[in-house]
Amino acid sequence: MKRLIIIISLFNFYIVTAMAVTKADADSSYVNENYQQAISQYEELIKEGAANADIFYNLGNAYYRMDDITHAVLNYERAQLLSPGDDDIRFNLQLARSKTVDKIVPQSEFFLVTWYLSIVNRLSIDGWAYASLGFLALAIILALVYLFSSPIWLRKVGFFGCGIMVVCFVLANVFAWQQKQIVDNRDGAIIIESAVPVKSTPAQNGTDLFILHEGTKVSVLDNSIGDWCEIRVPDGKQGWVEVTQIEII
Repeated sequence: MKRLIIIISLFNFYIVTAMAVTKADADSSYVNENYQQAISQYEELIKEGAANADIFYNLGNAYYRMDDITHAVLNYERAQLLSPGDDDIRFNLQLARSKTVDKIVPQSEFFLVTWYLSIVNRLSIDGWAYASLGFLALAIILALVYLFSSPIWLRKVGFFGCGIMVVCFVLANVFAWQQKQIVDNRDGAIIIESAVPVKSTPAQNGTDLFILHEGTKVSVLDNSIGDWCEIRVPDGKQGWVEVTQIEII
């Protein structure tokens, strides 16, 4: 009886393994222009926990090819969240955004904030983690140069270089932590319905403040009120929409 159970289990395992979708399968479907099949396969990979920036990017490309700009934007945004420094993702996201209805001019921000965020977003969490290890290794090497070198100029290089590398090590860890906070505490969302009236209050009888169209990115300010959430548009306007009208990035 035990042998029979083992044989059945192994048989089921081989069937499941044979039926499992791989990224290579999805990529092949995309290359062969079977975009709908590629979409299904990429989404199955995501459900199985295999999500990464590359898969979200390819899924966005497949949706774009199907002329589904809303879901293309959504998946490009998810890809950029995981790999903020990727130029290909940034370009395709801007291209997809250019085809959405709403052309919203973001509020201006203090230039130092823009500069700081541009540095933080150059690398992903893993990228900054690897960078911090590199800075630490260089700091150790320079410390050894300072301790065991005879020439004064070389000791100075070791001392000051080690100090700079320690500062870079700390900053890289701060940037990695900040990237992790952005990924873990996602407050961005995409409007997924063709036209959404933004209300003054979380109720159907609330006053319509303005209209947003599918593909527009918003920030979620409050999602604690049942079927409604408060959102803010990049230009600073705020209001309430139904939870079913947006999808979290």
